Amino acid sequence: MVMASSAAMRIISGDESDTEMKQKPRHDEVRILEALLFASKEPLDEKTLIARLPADFDLKAALAALQAEYSQRGVNLAKLGNKWAFRTAGDLSWLLTREAVETRKLSRAAIETLAVIAYHQPVTRAEIEDIRGVTMSKGTIDVLLETSWIKPRGRRKVPGRPITYGTTEAFISHFGLEELGDLPGLEELKGSGLLDGRLPPNFSVPMPSDDPALHDDEDPLEPGDLDYGLAPRVTPEE
Repeated sequence: MVMASSAAMRIISGDESDTEMKQKPRHDEVRILEALLFASKEPLDEKTLIARLPADFDLKAALAALQAEYSQRGVNLAKLGNKWAFRTAGDLSWLLTREAVETRKLSRAAIETLAVIAYHQPVTRAEIEDIRGVTMSKGTIDVLLETSWIKPRGRRKVPGRPITYGTTEAFISHFGLEELGDLPGLEELKGSGLLDGRLPPNFSVPMPSDDPALHDDEDPLEPGDLDYGLAPRVTPEE
């Protein structure tokens, strides 16, 4: 004996009316609707959908069935105003967050300041200005701090106790160096055209120091120093 399905038994017994049967969309109807929504680049309204479907298509029932089917998936069928579209599930939207990196060129002043810090560290703002021969705007140091290529080291043991600056591991990594000693020397700089051939007789390029320890003429930074924008900006962890 072949046992009838529960749905068939309800129909035979009269427990399920014709109206109830019509409210349940057929599988092929749902597939057609699913294909239309997936293929569209823009959300579709019900008028547009019904125009592309068979005349006897129960759109509202098919939308409800499809919405229920996708409710626990990575994409959901969402109603956007009077239109419908598939959207990433709300609890997974963070996976598709795109982080854009904005590339900005350093100004000539910033490049020269970075070079002075790299070769002469630890060095103060006044010492940088003396080496470059020009007054430096505060924004130049701020830009370099934001790149995390330089950092405040300590305070010089002189009146006013100015901040001393040095480069960071991020600087070494960005420029593909193993250590600061790999920076080009005087002859390499001349050969690359970065230095004028007519240099003073006593001109020299110092050997940069990799030693992170404070020098004898430096005092440690005080806790309050880091509250005045003297350290690289730190992004809080979420």
